[in-house]
Amino acid sequence: MTAFSLNPQQIAWRTELRALAAERLRPLAEKGEPGRVNRPLVAALGELGLLDRLFGAGDGPAGGGALGLCLLRESLAHGCTEAETALALQGLGAHPVAEYGSAAQRDRWLTPAREGRAVAAFALSEPGAGSDAAALALRASPDGASSWRLTGEKCWISNAPEADFYTVFARTTQDAGARGVTAFLVPADRAGLSGTPLDMLSPHPIGALAFDGVRVTADDLLGEPDRGFRVAMTTLNRFRPSVGAFAVGMADAALDAALAHTAGRDAFGGKLSDLQAVSHQIAEMATRTEAARLMVYAAAAAYDRGEPDVARRAAMAKLLATETAQFVVDAAVQLHGACALRRGHLLEHLYREVRAPRIYEGASEVQRGIIAKDLYAGGGAGAATSE
Repeated sequence: MTAFSLNPQQIAWRTELRALAAERLRPLAEKGEPGRVNRPLVAALGELGLLDRLFGAGDGPAGGGALGLCLLRESLAHGCTEAETALALQGLGAHPVAEYGSAAQRDRWLTPAREGRAVAAFALSEPGAGSDAAALALRASPDGASSWRLTGEKCWISNAPEADFYTVFARTTQDAGARGVTAFLVPADRAGLSGTPLDMLSPHPIGALAFDGVRVTADDLLGEPDRGFRVAMTTLNRFRPSVGAFAVGMADAALDAALAHTAGRDAFGGKLSDLQAVSHQIAEMATRTEAARLMVYAAAAAYDRGEPDVARRAAMAKLLATETAQFVVDAAVQLHGACALRRGHLLEHLYREVRAPRIYEGASEVQRGIIAKDLYAGGGAGAATSE
């Protein structure tokens, strides 16, 4: 297999996942409340074995690597964005536990997270630290030989304040930039931890957290003290290519809707698709979507092969795919006209969903910075090409 093609088994699995999302997961999503954690949906993802694939389990047609994750996220996003988001948020919150947690932490929290019985969250961003994650201000002040007190705030945290546990990044050494950050596993019921939901454009749960002297000990560490930034970046690099897959899934859903609408809508004595301006727009949407898909697959395959330029490939994939999805969804809304603006329409839903991925897990501007820095460091424009 190359980075630019899928084998028949992978294609069949993608088709199966799309049907599963539409038939099994979409009804659960529709029963949920926007802006709240949908626990029945998370439980279904666990029961179906889909959460296991976030952590390398499973021997299905796509395996458990980055490419398999991309196929999973793309396929779920096509049929049910809420299911895709619930799956991805579990991955972000629990991956540090899988990668850096102790045996006791994995047994207590990772097992129920994989089964959909416990909701995880990744608590990195703060009111004054978004794209510049090294500027974290949440303080972890020493409280004895091997314990700390967390004081400060987190903001824009997905699944907050309803998660059962949080991967929290706090500053243990002042004025040390990225080198002074430590990762902790903090249960939601820890004394001094509180949270409030935020009313956001996108319909998935996002909130703020307040830490009022929350006590954590060496048993709560994820990795080593002052090495938490590595935990954060390892997690983000793992999931960044698949953010592009989420975007491709949304773009594909919008494209399918636009194809069906323009082929069936009567206009000016024929079908809307008979108009050259319309058919050319459809062609542009399809071409951009396919280009984004191929770049996402290439980045994921490079990650699975352990190639050295994964950070740049992942940045390129996220940048192109999320910007493309914004274009495709917007174009589909335009082709549908007023009906796409009605609350509850698929495209109205996608229009609200598609904006956030251009910001979270590194805004488009951050991705351009990563790409340019690598190029100027000697990577060369041709170094990112595949086989």
